[in-house]
Amino acid sequence: MRDDTTRLQELIDELSALSTETATTDRGDLDLLTTIELVRRMNAEDALVAGAVATQSEAIAAAVDGITDRFRRGGRLLYIGAGTAGRVGVLDASECPPTFGTDPSMVVGIIAGGEKAIRSAVENAEDDDAAAARELAALSVGPDDTVVGISASGRTPYVLGGLRHAAAVGALTVAVAANAASPIGAASDIAIETVVGPEFITGSTRLKAGTSQKLVVNMLTTLSMIRLGKTYRGVMVDLRATNEKLHARSARTVMQLTGVDAAAAVRALREADGSVKLALLTVMTGADATAGAAALVASDGILRDAVAALS
Repeated sequence: MRDDTTRLQELIDELSALSTETATTDRGDLDLLTTIELVRRMNAEDALVAGAVATQSEAIAAAVDGITDRFRRGGRLLYIGAGTAGRVGVLDASECPPTFGTDPSMVVGIIAGGEKAIRSAVENAEDDDAAAARELAALSVGPDDTVVGISASGRTPYVLGGLRHAAAVGALTVAVAANAASPIGAASDIAIETVVGPEFITGSTRLKAGTSQKLVVNMLTTLSMIRLGKTYRGVMVDLRATNEKLHARSARTVMQLTGVDAAAAVRALREADGSVKLALLTVMTGADATAGAAALVASDGILRDAVAALS
């Protein structure tokens, strides 16, 4: 049986091979720099992230198409991750209902260690390679779903185990890693590997790696929602007005896209039971709410197609 020292050395060797864990020779003087020098140095590092994401454009596009196809079949998008990566997925999932009017079950964020781990570390949660599989099984994940595993290192056992379970039940699997040739990439249908290089603070993957993860998940949901007709002319038309600001945004959207005044926008929204998309359709075509709702159903929620059908 191997002793703990042997296993520790194996882990050290694995980490040493990761670009996100590499120490650079030009940062030993960070504590000697002025604050403005630190700001400029860190900002220069952050500027590299968008370029790293751009190299993965084709993989991201493939993931968006796969996610959209499964959404149209009634499937879900489920993020799995540990630590910062898990929080990135939870954040993206939580923003979809107010932004796009989706049911909370449509995009789900699952983090190693559960709800507690959103705010504080849960010891050894990321090392449990069976936990994500159990959680996905409890949600009856299947062929109509997409599971996106997020891991800066690309080797997190929790994420790897979840992706393997998802693949076994026929779900589309997508890996989001910050290292090339990652284990989670090898275990997935689509590998999105944004190689951002060494972190500003060695090994602190909440920095460039975390930023790249946020950029990727932003695209996965936003672009999928565009494909589903959740926007029109670059404006959110399926937002859910749950506060004063969003009620104002709803009215402003109707005014902006149709040219009517505030009173007419409010009236259209009231007749559409608060649906921005339906209000827009009735104003644009003159149809009543009942006919507009039927046209939207027939057009799979695509406002542009519904307008054409009623014009």
